[in-house]
Amino acid sequence: MKILYSCLSKSWGGMEMITVTSIKKLLERGLEITLLCTAESRIHTETNNLGIIIHAINSNEVQLPLNIVKVSGILKEAQFDIVHTHASKDLWLLVPALKLSGRNIPLFLTKHVGSFITKKDILHRNIYKRVDKVFAISNVIKYNLLETCPLDESKVTLLHNGIDVKYYFPSKDFKVNGRRKWGIKKSEILIGMMGRFSPGKGHEEFLSAANKLNKKHDNLKFIVIGEASRGEDEYAKKIKKTAEGNNIKNIIFTGYLSDVRETLSAMDIFVFPSHAEAFGLALAEAMAMGLPTVCSNSDGVLDIAINGETSFLFENKNVDSLIEKIELFINLKNKRKSFGEKGRERVIDNFNLETQIDKVIELYNNYA
Repeated sequence: MKILYSCLSKSWGGMEMITVTSIKKLLERGLEITLLCTAESRIHTETNNLGIIIHAINSNEVQLPLNIVKVSGILKEAQFDIVHTHASKDLWLLVPALKLSGRNIPLFLTKHVGSFITKKDILHRNIYKRVDKVFAISNVIKYNLLETCPLDESKVTLLHNGIDVKYYFPSKDFKVNGRRKWGIKKSEILIGMMGRFSPGKGHEEFLSAANKLNKKHDNLKFIVIGEASRGEDEYAKKIKKTAEGNNIKNIIFTGYLSDVRETLSAMDIFVFPSHAEAFGLALAEAMAMGLPTVCSNSDGVLDIAINGETSFLFENKNVDSLIEKIELFINLKNKRKSFGEKGRERVIDNFNLETQIDKVIELYNNYA
């Protein structure tokens, strides 16, 4: 089966990571993937050595008419069975290109991000009419799609993001190596978060909690995994200056890590303070690693975490509530182990990447 995959995003976050991961898994299953992406984007870099055909284009609006003609030519030349995009903005390129090519190829969309505007005007109706199937990565995204887009519910399928549980797994070696790498003593409790430096990810609340917890406990360390994405460098600098201004000396900013498993394993408690997450890929990865988690009680997090079983949920954006829930794990070591085990079980049962890829391929076969 031949698939034209599309993601013209220039950023690097959950949507882009899932796009690359999905391509790798589909290749393992024997599908032939061609990728449409933005030239010199992170996705372009990450997929350049996968042995697939890549069409890298300049994706600005001025280029749109030329890109429609170009993609139309690609569609005419190759015998694709499915076109699948991970970015809804790409539909403005793909739908006209499909029409121009004269090819009646099934068009799939995976929706990763909610919309704050209603898209039911005549232009959007014509665009979404051409889409055969939409995957919503969480219930909040499914409801948002039906509320804001001209889509019949029969076209929308809930399909959570998948985690490679054979890659993300608890390991004593990972833990020992990770704590050694970052200089964490046996007596110290390491509390961490992971995510790109972007407003709304909860870095401010994490630092505020760290500042207050340090005044009550003398055996804590904090760690933040992640880097600034495109256009977010100033925000990242602001967060690090905030840590310095609050005299939080026991914190580590790791920057970008190509493999986060040892660093995640080094943690005793994982915090996911995001204000409004469509799914929560970092949270699911941490749970797959067997970590107890403290999460905001909002949006896509509610699809993943179970309060009092895999996680403690705190009131979104409420630092005092966050501190209260972190301290439950600080004071109850036995809870960390049991919550971590339950968290991994939940990921295996509900968010296993292999199972999610099975579902995608089954739907491909139904339409191809």
